[in-house]
Amino acid sequence: MANRLNLKELIPDSYQIFTQMSQLVANSGIDKLQQELIKIRASQVNGCAFCMHIHSKDAVQYGEDPKRLYVLSAWREAKKWFSKEDQVILALTEEITLIADNGLSDQTYQEAIALFGEETTAKLIFAVIHINTLNRVGVSLNMHP
Repeated sequence: MANRLNLKELIPDSYQIFTQMSQLVANSGIDKLQQELIKIRASQVNGCAFCMHIHSKDAVQYGEDPKRLYVLSAWREAKKWFSKEDQVILALTEEITLIADNGLSDQTYQEAIALFGEETTAKLIFAVIHINTLNRVGVSLNMHP
């Protein structure tokens, strides 16, 4: 396949905005491993190999057990590997990522509010929105690890 356009070169301000968004998520207070679970799971759903590669490596560097990454796409079946907080975060991630299906359900939203409170839930939602934005860049521009 031919090379696709370079967004960073054509619209440099876009990458500055992406970097600011990434810093906002990184400094949000959300656990680093949970941040990476959001990034990896959304990237799996969106088929973004570039992001899956980067964030799986980052997760392992932060201390993630690779065994959890092996079963991440089947987390509902492998619940013993994921805390209640992880499970709510993963459900939130999938429902927002697959927004055209049904969107964020009231049940998942209420579980997030109960576990994390409003401010952290807002930060989690922003983290999911952010990685979905980056996935769309990676997939649209055919970026590869």
